[in-house]
Amino acid sequence: MADRWYSEAVVYCLDIDTYADSDGDGVGDIRGLIGRLDYLARLGVTCLWLHPIHPSPNRDDGYDATDFYNIDPRFGTLGDFAELLHQAQNRGIRVIIDLVVNHTSNEHPWFQSARSSPDSPYRDWYVWADHEPSDRHQGMVFPGEQHETWSYDRTAKAWYYHRFYKFQPDLNFTNPAVREEVKKIVSFWLQLGVSGFRMDAVPFIIELTEPGNPNSPKDFEYLTELRQHVQWRRGDAVLLAEANVEPDQLPTFFADSGGSGNRLHMLFDFMLNGRLMLALARQDPEPIIEALRDTPALPEGGQWATFLRNHDEIDLSRLTAEQRNQVYAEFGPDENMRIYDRGIRRRLAPMLGNDRRRIELAYALQFSLRGTPVLRYGEEIGMGEDLSLPGREAIRTPMQWSYQPNAGFSTADPEKLVRPVIDKGEFSYEKVNVTAQRGDQKSLLAWFERMIRTLREAPEVGSGSTTHIDVAMPPGVLAHRADGRTGTMLFVHNLGPDDAEVDLSMLEPEADLPVDVLVDRNYGEVGKLDRLKVAGYGYRWIRLCRGRGL
Repeated sequence: MADRWYSEAVVYCLDIDTYADSDGDGVGDIRGLIGRLDYLARLGVTCLWLHPIHPSPNRDDGYDATDFYNIDPRFGTLGDFAELLHQAQNRGIRVIIDLVVNHTSNEHPWFQSARSSPDSPYRDWYVWADHEPSDRHQGMVFPGEQHETWSYDRTAKAWYYHRFYKFQPDLNFTNPAVREEVKKIVSFWLQLGVSGFRMDAVPFIIELTEPGNPNSPKDFEYLTELRQHVQWRRGDAVLLAEANVEPDQLPTFFADSGGSGNRLHMLFDFMLNGRLMLALARQDPEPIIEALRDTPALPEGGQWATFLRNHDEIDLSRLTAEQRNQVYAEFGPDENMRIYDRGIRRRLAPMLGNDRRRIELAYALQFSLRGTPVLRYGEEIGMGEDLSLPGREAIRTPMQWSYQPNAGFSTADPEKLVRPVIDKGEFSYEKVNVTAQRGDQKSLLAWFERMIRTLREAPEVGSGSTTHIDVAMPPGVLAHRADGRTGTMLFVHNLGPDDAEVDLSMLEPEADLPVDVLVDRNYGEVGKLDRLKVAGYGYRWIRLCRGRGL
């Protein structure tokens, strides 16, 4: 269904500056990305999510914008961006962009005007306090790197609020002018041709900040306003949001109190992500089963976005301290691998010991669970991280295209690169790159292409329902099914190291010539589902039946 294309999409996220450099200045750019669209089309990507593209001092990797109506000149021009949208559309790929409007850079003309005088027309576009707020040292997003949420500005002679870094003052969403400006911003990019937005820090956008009140009220009606505005401008546009909140709060981001799905279309599933990491660490599917069971019901049209690795840290804050320590012990044993006292700043391949079986298992599992899968650039070839880089930059290194210098990312001198390429160890570009894997049908890249093609032949995974099959299973084995108008898929994943056999014969009456469509090895005939073998760290995607007449 075109109006809900996002439910059957495969989303690929990237930073333009680290993807492909076309002019040799050391920074990735739009024309470089255009030159790689055929690669993405072959991979099976249907939606491209671009991290911040606006002009910025880049003190926070572009999340500190100085102009919401333009392109960072390092990346190119608005004309280049329009050409990207055109060329992507030619290949059946939609483009969504980051909408980072919780705050601006402190160098944004709005803030410079606001701080210059109490009479500035932009003064009330930000959140101010005449006296030091009592909650000044509460609510920090980046513990250890951030020490306050209110800072004093000597020019303004007042305190300003910043949920994130002090150089990112928050916009004041109690001000109708700010709300209208955001609508103008989304209208501009929708008119240019984007298919929607990934909204950053949504709980803070709708927070009506009150000095001294660490639990300021939230205005969910603004999400309804924004959704309505977006839909009138482009009926098939999507709002994909980041909201890492308690489970009982999640439904309110999708729907109003009457249950009408008139707010966000999609949310990243942080609860499932943490449970997936715990399950992989324990080699036990029980945390995933709990996550599926506890998932709030979504209104019609609501959708989850699933992920293993994204552009930030793996956030384990929704786990208990004991569970978090179990994940740390398995995947982040060194202090240098952790961040913000809550997460891990590594890519998946090194976390799993570069064990090809476990990497395939993890992604086969993610892509088979309910929701729309999101894939981080470089994961499809098993890239590693550079822990010598600060913070989250460890997983934001240049894409590794070939054996050429700088991994084929850029022809610039190495010292001019936006970030250094990984050139040492088992994840160096000489060992891990697209060119090496392109000609190898047994490579991880070739596997991703097959897996994504298979997923796109099973739309019930994204647009149907997902159910855990609650029968006795050998240790480590998870069985679940996806049902939709296009039929039923059966999935068996073994998170443990030992071979197993499962009996799912109770499903045999529903089966119509069941057949394996994606497996880690040849298991022979599916038969009556009563003796389904699955290897250690193995998986089986089985087409159980197809919808009649489809």
